[in-house]
Amino acid sequence: MPLRTCLRHGKDHPCTCAMGNLYRFVEPVLLLLLRKRDRSYGYELATELRQYALTDAEIEVAALYRTLRQLEKNACVTSEWDVDGSGPARRLYTLTARGKQHLEEWVQVLDHLSQSMARFVGDSQTLLKSKGARAGKTSRATASPSRRTVASVR
Repeated sequence: MPLRTCLRHGKDHPCTCAMGNLYRFVEPVLLLLLRKRDRSYGYELATELRQYALTDAEIEVAALYRTLRQLEKNACVTSEWDVDGSGPARRLYTLTARGKQHLEEWVQVLDHLSQSMARFVGDSQTLLKSKGARAGKTSRATASPSRRTVASVR
């Protein structure tokens, strides 16, 4: 997810056009987890990512690490090798000030998306209920004449 300005919405409006992988919402969840923890290892983030997933889609570990690398490239995250302790070196991720700002942008985008989705669902439910009621009346009205026709033929 390269840093860029949305051509449709301009630089002052954070939008989904330039926000990266919306399919699984990996990025905002990683930013949130790093904000909560301050510092974290990749495998810890992978464990918690499932708990905060915004969709039912499976989040692959490879997608997590690709997203972390992109966040680091965009100065939202820093990482350093932790060589203390036994076992292999592990990468420790930290959220930067730019990352905190980017999380705020995501919150605005997701809030807008949430409101839009709630409006869509509400409008759809209302429409489906009213169409369903009309369809029920139409079915009964259609059924009645055919019953009369059958009865009058006998």
